[in-house]
Amino acid sequence: MKTILMKFAGPLQAFGTDSHYENRHTNPFPSKSAVIGLIAAAMGYRRYEDSKLKELNDLSFGVRVDQPGNILRDYQIAVSYKPNGEKNRSYVTNRYYLQDAVFVVALGSDNEELINRIRQSLQHPYFQLYLGRKSLPINNDFLINENDYAGNDVIEDLTSIRWQAASWYQEQFRNVDEKPVYICADSKLIGNDYEEIFKDNPESFAQGTSQSSNNNYDRRTYSPRAVSYINNVDVESTI
Repeated sequence: MKTILMKFAGPLQAFGTDSHYENRHTNPFPSKSAVIGLIAAAMGYRRYEDSKLKELNDLSFGVRVDQPGNILRDYQIAVSYKPNGEKNRSYVTNRYYLQDAVFVVALGSDNEELINRIRQSLQHPYFQLYLGRKSLPINNDFLINENDYAGNDVIEDLTSIRWQAASWYQEQFRNVDEKPVYICADSKLIGNDYEEIFKDNPESFAQGTSQSSNNNYDRRTYSPRAVSYINNVDVESTI
């Protein structure tokens, strides 16, 4: 297996897997669907190119939570309009974000050529890359240097790479035996008895049009993914 590691450390991030209508929630760590979407954007895939997602869905996936951050709620007023352009109504929307969070994201595959293509695309992305929403551009140092990890196993790399959290956050745990760092990864990579199911494997990012030409709708579809956890990861501090 060959792997790629990324650091997500933007001031705001959002990774919802169960958001609808006026309430847009976020998961406590990056979702596989968000990361696959990011890679697809880097590779120049269009939303309707569902067949190209298959090889990306087959990637092994894991996340290490180095700095969990805090939940931020953004209260907004939105306006909807009728097909003729007249104002319909105003309504409240709540959008939730992760602020000051830091994650290490790992992708792996036995297809070394695919991993090389992904890395090349991330270095020279076709479309702008975001941390979950278009208003949240990715940090410029997101692609971790290949020399900083072994690069042949998702869990081993997530366990061994040095702590990526901010210095002020690491300082709080300088004299603590167990650091608040944990891994969430595909269950097949961890192999313990506890699993959670996320609807997190993207099968389509397509958008379409309903019978009314003025009414767009979302056709994105996802399949379930089983995940497991490794708690209290003993990471090497960088301070």
